[in-house]
Amino acid sequence: MEFTKSLIKGKLIKRYKRFFTDIKLGKKIVTAHCPNTGSMKGLLDEGNEVYLLPNNDPKRKLKYGLEIIKSRKNLVGVNTHMANRIVQHGFENNLISELKNHDLIKPEVFFNKETRFDFLVEKNKQKSFVEVKNVTLFRDKEIAEFPDAITSRGTKHLLTLIDAINKGYSAYLLFLVQIQNMKYFKIAKDIDEEYYINYLTAKKAGVNFLAYRCDISSKKIFIDKKLKIIDD
Repeated sequence: MEFTKSLIKGKLIKRYKRFFTDIKLGKKIVTAHCPNTGSMKGLLDEGNEVYLLPNNDPKRKLKYGLEIIKSRKNLVGVNTHMANRIVQHGFENNLISELKNHDLIKPEVFFNKETRFDFLVEKNKQKSFVEVKNVTLFRDKEIAEFPDAITSRGTKHLLTLIDAINKGYSAYLLFLVQIQNMKYFKIAKDIDEEYYINYLTAKKAGVNFLAYRCDISSKKIFIDKKLKIIDD
């Protein structure tokens, strides 16, 4: 996934009201859209290096969007809207070893009236639902973690993936680690114990859990390497 325009480097001043960030660009201060409504735990220190995507859309009030934050020497992709596009690129280029060479890749498919999964893929008539979770939390220099806050929506997705298995589908949950240099992934059970418990239940029920790290630069982001999942 290449960025449509060259990113502009700046310094983070603050994030507020979830959708706004004030950024210092040279001698001026601009307000950029923050495309991540999560806690962004550990990423929002004042002075962190950031990369913004400029836009010239007259319908948009903010002329910049926040794409990358550099935290503790690692670039982190924070645009949650990019996650599914990165995974789609991964499918199309066979970058995810467990999910290669599919006959059909369909994004945003409803499983029932209440739940829509990120992808439905089909190979040799076997249909699989794939849910993607964007990962930006790291508290250890080598271990990425999810979630970064309590996630009732995430728990709902785990339970619905179990239901999908019971109805004859295969089910995958892909943790997309948009953090440089990570070697491992684990569930942050101290942040959301209920999610951890349901993760173990889903794993036992046959949900396939994958963690893949991205290669990140100011020009592009793409799936790079599978990470080992640690179960504490």
